[in-house]
Formats: sequence, C-alpha cells, structure tokens
Amino acid sequence: MAEKRLTLFTAPKPFIDPHISMIQTNALKSWQALGEDVEIIVLGNDEGVAEKMADMKIRHFPQVACNEKGTPLISSMLDMARQNSDSPNLCIVNTDIILFPDLLDAMEFAAKHLERFVIIGQRWDMDVNKKLPAGHQNFARFKQEVFQQGKLHPPMGSDYFLFPRECYQDIPDLAIGRAGWDNWFIFKSRFEGWPVIDATTDVTIVHQSHDYRHLPGGQPHYRLPETRDNVVRGGGEHTIFTIADAQCILKDGNLIRKPTSWKRIKREAEIFPLTALKSMALGKLFFYVFHPKKAYRALRGFIKGNQR
Repeated sequence: MAEKRLTLFTAPKPFIDPHISMIQTNALKSWQALGEDVEIIVLGNDEGVAEKMADMKIRHFPQVACNEKGTPLISSMLDMARQNSDSPNLCIVNTDIILFPDLLDAMEFAAKHLERFVIIGQRWDMDVNKKLPAGHQNFARFKQEVFQQGKLHPPMGSDYFLFPRECYQDIPDLAIGRAGWDNWFIFKSRFEGWPVIDATTDVTIVHQSHDYRHLPGGQPHYRLPETRDNVVRGGGEHTIFTIADAQCILKDGNLIRKPTSWKRIKREAEIFPLTALKSMALGKLFFYVFHPKKAYRALRGFIKGNQR
C-alpha cells in the first residue's frame, strides 16, 4: 500500500435530506479523486452514515465522543484521526467542501519549508444542484465552473485546517459544525507561534450552498447555544480569530508576508499579549480596551449576574 501523505477527517451530517446527502457525496468523491496519497476517515454515527461509507468504501468510525446535544467533539475527532492513521499531515474539513489537488501542492510546499504550520483559506460559495461524476478529470472540469458561477466568501471563518499531526494535541471540547471552533483553531496556531498560511489564492475549495433545516429550529449554526459554548470553552471573545489574522499568504507557489496596513497594525497590537506574551489575562484586557462597547456589555452582564 502506498504511503499516505495526508489524512482527511470529517464528521458529516445525516444522509437523510436528499440535498445534504447529494452535496456530501459530491465532496467525498472529490476527496477520493485526490489519489493514493490521501486517506479519508469519516467519524460519527448519524443516520445513513455507515451505509454510505460502506457503499463508497471509505473508512468509518462511529464511536466519536459527542456533547450533550449529540454533536461530535473535535478533540475526539482529532484523537481518532491520529489513532487510525500514520500520515505526517492531517486535515479537518467540513463534509460539504469540494477539494482539488492544489491543496496537496500547498501541503508539500509548506512541509518542505516549515516544521509546524497551519494552512487555511477562504472558500468559494456555489449552488450545486446535481450529482458530480467521480474522477480527477471530471473535478478538474468542474473547477473551471467555480470561477464563473461561484462567489468568494469573506475571510470570516475556515472550512478546513491542514497541519502536521503533532499540532493541536491538547484542545478544549469544541463542537464541530458550530461557529467558534474554527476561530479558536486560528487563535491556537497564533498563540503557539505556528505560521498561519492563508492559501486562498493558490488553493480552491468549494462550499456547496445549503440551508439549515438539519439544525434545531432551522437556525444558522452561529445562533445556536453550542456556538456560545464553543466561545466560552475556547477562552472567550478575545480568542475569536479569522483568516485575516494569518501572517503569511501562499501566492503563485511562494510564501510571502501579509502586506502591512494600519488596520493590520492595529489588530496586531490588540492581539500582542496573546501572540507574543502568551498571556490570556492580558489578551482579554487588551480585547476590551480595543472594543469598549463589548467591555461595557460584559461589565453589565457581570453586575447583573452578581445581583441575582
């Protein structure tokens, strides 16, 4: 068996809703088209997952730890990915994301030049309402449609994180598929001093648009209580980082520093206690200094809580 260079791991939604089932199948087909260097691990026991993975011949591990709502925990997902693979690099990715071989090119470049790194990037949002045929050539043709029909998503979150398997050894119990976990991952990499690489220019990923019928009350994930739990478990609002906080850009096969701007200087000053001094207490203080309205709301909440 050929040595695997990368393990992709994910926890899909149930394969019940026809559209969700279709887009997840499309995504998994694109991962399989990446070739023999890539291993895929699917985690969780939601309805239809076991049957679909058996049909697609993808390794499936149902017994991932979940929170009280039944949502898989990323800490458990990481543990299971490490225990059941030996590739030097891991990538946690949402199951509705279509990938292309340029992700592997970025990985090989980073691994050649850096001991530790985290690759992230903006996604292209696109309405996909058809089953996509399997195979590398078919997805190469589909990629051309993306730039004509898709729309680049703002740098507010990340749908994948690619990193050496030694990274993210000890993390809080964050829920997958809820806002906040991806922000904490970016914070953690900056806090630890791992270069965060924004690969948006060189790596194309496609988010197949969908609604939120699969979530409680049909609400977006960022409005659910589990999102607040993620933020709290991650340490608080000062750990909310985005793709804009990456230090490096991968462009045309070259790693370059992000250009300086007054906005960036201000942001780096705000997070200096976290990224340079490694102080969570000072990081929280600086966050409130730079965001006085949020400081006021936090103070009011604290006072009300003590009056009860």
